[in-house]
Amino acid sequence: MSKKIYLKVKPRSSQSKVEKVSDNIFHVWVKAAPEKGRANKEVVQVLADYFGVSKTNVHILKGETTRMKLVEIG
Repeated sequence: MSKKIYLKVKPRSSQSKVEKVSDNIFHVWVKAAPEKGRANKEVVQVLADYFGVSKTNVHILKGETTRMKLVEIG
């Protein structure tokens, strides 16, 4: 079973964390800068830890280059 969620990513934060706003909307803070895909890699890692899945089960569907993303988990 897969789940699609919307993210608002906040790069260059002092800590990495996930905050649930509603059923399918989350805010994600990451330490990495949005350069050369570093922030996206950290987003995938943070979400994998949060949902208890492998990084290979987290896919960015839309928003590779923006702060608003659509992600599939599972």
